[in-house]
Amino acid sequence: MAINDLTPAEARVWRAFARGENVDFRTGPDEDPATGSGWGPGRTVRASVLRALLVSAPQEDGEISALRLTGARITGRLDLTHAVLDRPVRMSHCHFDEAPQLYGVQLPRLSLRGSVLPGLGLASARIDATLGLSECRVHGRVMLAGSHIGGALFLDGARLVAPDAGTPALQLNQATVGDDLWAPGLSVEGGIRLSGASVAGSVDLNEARLCRPGHSALDAETLAVEGDLLVRHAEVQGWFGLRGARIAGRLDLSYSRLTHPDGTSLRASSCTVGELWLRQGPPMAGTLNLRRAQVDVLFLDPGTVPDEVLLNGCTYAALTPQEPAERRLPMLERDGEGYVPHAYEQLTASYLRVGDERSARLVQLAKQRRHRRTLPWPGRLWGVVQDLTVGYGFRPLRAAGWLLSLLAAGSLVYGLRPPRPLKAGEAPEFNPVFYTLDLLVPVISFGQEGAFGPRGWYQWVSYVLVITGWILATTVVAGVSRSVSRQ
Repeated sequence: MAINDLTPAEARVWRAFARGENVDFRTGPDEDPATGSGWGPGRTVRASVLRALLVSAPQEDGEISALRLTGARITGRLDLTHAVLDRPVRMSHCHFDEAPQLYGVQLPRLSLRGSVLPGLGLASARIDATLGLSECRVHGRVMLAGSHIGGALFLDGARLVAPDAGTPALQLNQATVGDDLWAPGLSVEGGIRLSGASVAGSVDLNEARLCRPGHSALDAETLAVEGDLLVRHAEVQGWFGLRGARIAGRLDLSYSRLTHPDGTSLRASSCTVGELWLRQGPPMAGTLNLRRAQVDVLFLDPGTVPDEVLLNGCTYAALTPQEPAERRLPMLERDGEGYVPHAYEQLTASYLRVGDERSARLVQLAKQRRHRRTLPWPGRLWGVVQDLTVGYGFRPLRAAGWLLSLLAAGSLVYGLRPPRPLKAGEAPEFNPVFYTLDLLVPVISFGQEGAFGPRGWYQWVSYVLVITGWILATTVVAGVSRSVSRQ
């Protein structure tokens, strides 16, 4: 393209390109690029001119060429499909009439900071350094699937709006980011797809707003993050999917609001996380799915737990903050799969690791009571007896209380009306206390039960004491055996 074919604005850009100088068409630093459709020819550059510059413009000796353009209106479609460029590109605060098509492009660096675009096609691209989309406003899809970004990806303050609910507004699936994905304050209407992506640094979505009600607000299945995934003070409308993800550092959802009332709000099943933080936020509107998740440190505020959780197979090395069992147990009762023994064992182990044996016993007692509801009626009845007598072996002093109460009652009854001796002259002196003990304790004999025979309703009292004694003995043995086997 000859320079004689260019408008004055395009000629200015052409001359500056060879020396890598910035061309700024703005009339003020607060100018809104959204009004760019009304900008006149004095600041309008054709996309074909930019393509010619990047692909075939000659370089000047001793200069480093680069495209640095600010505040321009770019007409036509910038098509650099499969182009291999060795010059950095920065088009900040520009207005694009059509979505750039950069599929498979290779270039050192790209920045579109503050620009307004109807979409961006950058799939399967290779960018050696950073990709800057900070404060961009895109009313269309941003396609970054399969791209390789050697440095950081900047999306802080960007606003992305999908044209419809059919596909996500931002597609980063199978993409590779060599540094951080920096996106605090990001606003997305239409969701993000991060499935299969790999981030060598951290992902920062603090104060982000992800809105896609009824669909996936963030689909990050099998995402790999070597640092942290930070989603603090965020609002997520739609489901948050992390199935099979691997996050080496911290998954932090503190102070955030997750809303998907008709399904799963957070799906982190089969994922591996260094630390999972769910705290200081309202309860999730939807199900919390942590099935088969492996977490080193689970920071779980009971106040953030929703009405339904899925915990089968979830393992964690430490549970914090330290809360009494009474605050943790309601979460296990809300498991959508019903009775999940593994969840009770995990909670018990977490209390034992910090030496809180009382809370560990309470969890095991709650486990037995929950299991009882799954049994047929004979098993439920026997479970009630074990619970009332010895608390399934976790409250052995309760059996002593029953024994002392029955001993006192029997001693009083038979002390007021002693039974007759079976053989006059051969029976020992009657003792109401030891006679009652003979009836209650089946394995010990004090010689009282076989020497005396009550009559009438006193005989029925003896039957009750004998039966009760056997029940107490059996439940104590069962409870102690259960406790010993667990130790």
